[in-house]
Amino acid sequence: MSAFDLKNNGKLYSKLLFSITLCIVLTLLVSSLFYFFTYVRIDLKKSYQSDVSNLTQTSKEVISMTESAQSVSFQIYRTFAISKLMFYTDPNIYDVMAAMNELNNYLNSMPFIESIYVYNSKNDLFYTASRQGQGGTISKDELADKGILDILDNFQQYRPFTPIPRTYTTASLSGEQVTKAYTYLGYDAIGKTQTINSAVIVNISSAWINKDIGINKSDTEGKSFIMDNQDRLLSGDTLTAKTLSANDRALLTDKVKDKESGYVVADFEGKKSLISFTSPDSLEWQYVRITPYKKVTEAVNSIRNMTILIAVGILIVGLFISWLLSRMLYRPIHQIVDKMNTLESEKRNSSYTIKQNILRSLIQGAKSLQTDAQLQKLSQNGITFDFHSSYRVIMLKIDHFAELKETRGDDLHVYKFAIMNIAGEIGQKYYQVETVEMDDDNVVMLMNRLDPSEQQDDVLLRTVLQQIQQSTLEYLKIGISITYSPEASHPQQLSTLYKLAKEAAMHRLFYGAGCLIDAQDIMSLKSKEYVFPVDKERKLSDALMTSKTEEAKKLFAEIVQETAGYPIHVVQLAISHLTMTVNSILFTIQKNNNLDVEASLGIHIPTPDKFETIDELNDMFFSLFDDIQSKLSVKRTTKQGELIRKINDLINKEYANPNFSLNWIAENLDMSSIYLSRVYKQQTLTAIVDVINNVRLERAKEHLEQTDWSIIDIAVKCGYTSSSYFHRMFKKNFGVTPTDYRKVKVN
Repeated sequence: MSAFDLKNNGKLYSKLLFSITLCIVLTLLVSSLFYFFTYVRIDLKKSYQSDVSNLTQTSKEVISMTESAQSVSFQIYRTFAISKLMFYTDPNIYDVMAAMNELNNYLNSMPFIESIYVYNSKNDLFYTASRQGQGGTISKDELADKGILDILDNFQQYRPFTPIPRTYTTASLSGEQVTKAYTYLGYDAIGKTQTINSAVIVNISSAWINKDIGINKSDTEGKSFIMDNQDRLLSGDTLTAKTLSANDRALLTDKVKDKESGYVVADFEGKKSLISFTSPDSLEWQYVRITPYKKVTEAVNSIRNMTILIAVGILIVGLFISWLLSRMLYRPIHQIVDKMNTLESEKRNSSYTIKQNILRSLIQGAKSLQTDAQLQKLSQNGITFDFHSSYRVIMLKIDHFAELKETRGDDLHVYKFAIMNIAGEIGQKYYQVETVEMDDDNVVMLMNRLDPSEQQDDVLLRTVLQQIQQSTLEYLKIGISITYSPEASHPQQLSTLYKLAKEAAMHRLFYGAGCLIDAQDIMSLKSKEYVFPVDKERKLSDALMTSKTEEAKKLFAEIVQETAGYPIHVVQLAISHLTMTVNSILFTIQKNNNLDVEASLGIHIPTPDKFETIDELNDMFFSLFDDIQSKLSVKRTTKQGELIRKINDLINKEYANPNFSLNWIAENLDMSSIYLSRVYKQQTLTAIVDVINNVRLERAKEHLEQTDWSIIDIAVKCGYTSSSYFHRMFKKNFGVTPTDYRKVKVN
């Protein structure tokens, strides 16, 4: 029995306990969810029934109060004293007092009445009786309740003797107060002008009707509203119209308006809410109560959360008990499993290392395969490669290895292992493959043909190797160069093929990164003899000594490239010879120009085997050539700068000398006038003669400004022997004659 089977059997008891615990928890959760949704429906229905009962009672009270208001309005209409106020244009004071007494009697006998207005359109007067605020005879302009004027102006929008919910402002000793009331409008026949002749307005206090709507209710507990026949949603406690968003208005229109009593759960003002509503009453009003859904389901949610906590607690306790019992009952089995796992792990880890070490020793020639016992030992270590059938040695070299080692050196073995896996996966489709990690930058792959009777197929081989290169570059972002040996069929030839592939792989120097090299082609180069091009070496030396850098680069590249058709040892010897030659030339340049090449440039020339491609080798030497020539240029520039400074000093000192000229400077410096002129022009972009003339003219300007010397004296003091020549040069440079220049400066 394997360790895996023992471990599975050992956990049987814990699996049973875990399964039972899980079933209990799932059953509890499923049943709790069922009860939760059932309770939510019941809770919503109870809340709806309570809200509708309350709202229906309010509707009945409004209708009852409407009947009372109608009776009062009719009584007022029938009262003779009050009718005089409505129809007489100018009733006498006694009639007014009698009518006002009647109105006050109505007000005192019916506490639910807030105020009574009697309106006469002929004289635009209101006769008012009010519990607070204005009372008596008031003109239309003086009336504080401006809202009633809007109602009278738009009376067509309101049915007579139906309540109009509204708020209006009244003035009292304590200040302005907002009165909430239901207004009942009764009016006389409409005249030809489509206006009311007279009207009786009775304002009923909303507190008598809305006893249970919105009073002392917080927003979290819900609020009640009235949806009147004007499609307004009025607050139950303030009777103010609520401003609705487009979504909320659409919800009320689609789900509530003109519908039978019911409820709906939807988002209102951005919150999930329970919306309970009554069917339209005789006034075409609907009463709506909006309660936050969270408040309605608060108790049920609490039960749900407690149930979930209990289920989680049972699960945790059950899992802990199952783990504890399993640990106690199967501790001996666990110990056996741990030991078996340890042995399996050690065997698995060491087998790969042993296999790699054996193959590496065989490839490098440290061990040989000569007896059947040695071959059998290979099989025991998991090596099934057939060294008696045709096989090849293939070397995979990592391109730009130094850069990879510097940036990802810690993961280098991982990358090489990945390259081995890629090569093995692709190669085993067509060949029997073994991969071996070698030193430094290379991996070796051994290949057997799957069918020894098949003929050698180099096209298939190169295709497979190219797939390996592409996959490595795609998945690892690492380029590799591959060299493959010719086939052999004897175990003793393994190390020879490896050495041949290793030597051929060094020709990557000329083939470039990502190349595919056939070692057989490189073997044919050994028959060729190489003669070092001494003539080109001499030309290289001359070019470097004479600062012809580009020519030196071209000669160096030609000498190196000519070695591509020869064995690698010839290439190495030629490059070593060139290295010594360049070092000798650099030493000579250093000696002749007082330069410290190694210290100042900091350039070290590596050995030839440190370069992967010919471009790297050329770039190294070309950089050395450029740096030494740059140093020489700086040296030359410093000397020429000193010469320019001396010439400028002589010009500033000797400008007044009439014999001062380019030849005079050349004689004093003991140098050629032609050389002096060329160097000065190269460094300053100005001729010496022009500089001398400019200095003399500038000094002449100073004398003209600061002295009263004559023009002739100034010309002589500035080195001019001819005053006419001085006049001509001055005007040419400054645009005016010396005399005019002095006049301008003096003025």
